Amino acid sequence: MIQRYIWILLFIVTIIEAKDYSSYPQVVTFIDELVTKYKFDRSALKKEFTNVDYQQTALSFYNKSIKPLPKKCGPNSSSDICRAKGSWNRYSFKILKFTNVQKGKKYMQKHRKSLNRAYKKYGVPPEYITAIIGIESFYGKNKGRYPVFDTLTTLAFETNRRNDFFKDELREFLLMTKREGIDPKSFKGSYAGAMGLGQFMPSNYKKVAIDFDKDGKIDLNDPDDAIGSIAHYLKRSGWKRGQEVAIPVSFLGHRYKDKKTGYRYKYSQKELKKIRPKRITRYRGSVYLIKLDRGSYDELWFGTTNFYAITRYNHSDYYAMAVHQLAQKIMGRSVSQPNRGKKNMFGDTVIEYNELNDFLDSPMKKRKLIINL
Repeated sequence: MIQRYIWILLFIVTIIEAKDYSSYPQVVTFIDELVTKYKFDRSALKKEFTNVDYQQTALSFYNKSIKPLPKKCGPNSSSDICRAKGSWNRYSFKILKFTNVQKGKKYMQKHRKSLNRAYKKYGVPPEYITAIIGIESFYGKNKGRYPVFDTLTTLAFETNRRNDFFKDELREFLLMTKREGIDPKSFKGSYAGAMGLGQFMPSNYKKVAIDFDKDGKIDLNDPDDAIGSIAHYLKRSGWKRGQEVAIPVSFLGHRYKDKKTGYRYKYSQKELKKIRPKRITRYRGSVYLIKLDRGSYDELWFGTTNFYAITRYNHSDYYAMAVHQLAQKIMGRSVSQPNRGKKNMFGDTVIEYNELNDFLDSPMKKRKLIINL
């Protein structure tokens, strides 16, 4: 037992150790820039960089030569998520679980006033804002455990494929803490330095974060500010009020290979003559072909410009589709149905946005959930 404790202690020490970055040439230049351009106090900055907890685990995500993280699914893995066939099934396994959907309903009910206000101002439905918060921070339960200043310093000045990006983020983070009068060492976030309920990177604070509760400060750990900021982010990214997000389509065969798929490739619907929507849709704009690997076959969707707006939040087709499907499930709709509509193809009643208040007021046992397995 004692040997095991010592081994664990040594393992932790190899991942987190204090380092003095203040004498690194790059850091000296970085401090000079902050002092000259932005009027930082040199001695205070040097003190911060003198005692940094080196974040090896965070660095391992961006430098393959660093001791890698254990794989989630190995050849002998027996968990349900590892047994799921198809990359989409594994990706969405936890996100779309019934318990996660239920927590989303409760979160939406608790913060209905701010969500409705954000919808009126920016046109983003409450369920989509809620779904993003659910995926990013599990509705506020997991906002990250990494010290943001230490993480960004490690990623900015230890060799990895995104040094320049993280140096910019570190600069924006320090500017934000100076502007808000907050201790840089007080923030916890993700392994990339993202913070708050919506996991914003520091550069996004200045661009899209807003003081939605009008208390004179921006705090993305506060639900009101986070809700307003996420809606503002999506609006700035091209979100259109009342527009669909994703439309299921059919094609011949089990695997789709005819055209390039993903949010980087945009098509007019006239170009895609061999592909047909599986349901009636009024959307006539450009689309992105979104392919989901379901194991033995591909599932294909049209992503609309609203789908693309979600990919600006996180540059991933699977992420945007997970947001869409979780939002649909939170509202009790089939994932294949429009954002608005009264009946699905099986005749099940689904809930429109203007029925939101009645839906949230109804007893949990009376709510009808439509779950696609």
